[in-house]
Amino acid sequence: MPAKPTNSVLIGLDVGGSITKIIGFQEGKLLLRARVQADDPVASAYGALGKFLSINNLQLEEVTSIHATGVGASYLDGQLLKRETRIVPEFDAVGLGGLYTAGVERAIVVSMGTGTSIVYADPHEIRHIIGSGVGGGTLLGLAQVILNVRDFETIGEMAEGGNLRHVDLSIGDISRYDIPGLSEDTTASNFGRVGDRATASDLACGIINLVFQSVGTDAVLSARLEEVDKIVFTGNLAVLSKGHEVLRGFSDLYSIDIVVPEQAEYATAIGAALYRA
Repeated sequence: MPAKPTNSVLIGLDVGGSITKIIGFQEGKLLLRARVQADDPVASAYGALGKFLSINNLQLEEVTSIHATGVGASYLDGQLLKRETRIVPEFDAVGLGGLYTAGVERAIVVSMGTGTSIVYADPHEIRHIIGSGVGGGTLLGLAQVILNVRDFETIGEMAEGGNLRHVDLSIGDISRYDIPGLSEDTTASNFGRVGDRATASDLACGIINLVFQSVGTDAVLSARLEEVDKIVFTGNLAVLSKGHEVLRGFSDLYSIDIVVPEQAEYATAIGAALYRA
């Protein structure tokens, strides 16, 4: 169940291996968010808290509690800058944050970070369904090997001018007849058509398509298993506009509502702040 924000500041931290995202509630209001990148998760968490206090013109004494989650949270010792620091189970933070940012009561929540976690969430239950090693790490690794690029922003910009017809094999490429339930531009094989005509932009588009379709398939199967008609996508990868295009295609193909909230990148940090055992 969500905690009731107080007049003081309640902090939510999502501490990744290298990137920490931080949000805060004060009098029920969500304050300005921040993110910090560092090789060490503890340094990242300290840096994020300092940056958050600065941009919101707050004093450390105004922070009553810090709720931390994510793989890097295990390195925090219960006191961050002498403020009580509570470790929140990551799946609970994912579910709470997904529901809050999307403004829904029941959904499959997908968190796309380095890998991907998929949970079922409603006001009474949050349950991990499945995880996948396909995620942001996959996208960056493939882009590094294929394009010699390793940051989300550059990959996203490159993909904007890409043409999937030069990379992926579609149903229309391999079948003379209509297949019930599938359009002719539905992907039959990721990278199944790639050749000498493919540009760097085409390849970037193909990499994003591969990652989002792989995760999207798991999410749709999870939604059908749980008999849920809404999927919420959160996490670092949710900011890629080409990824949004892939998800819109999945929404149309499988007749399911797919939501990417405005605060998608910070949803897990928000869920951590809202957590109450």
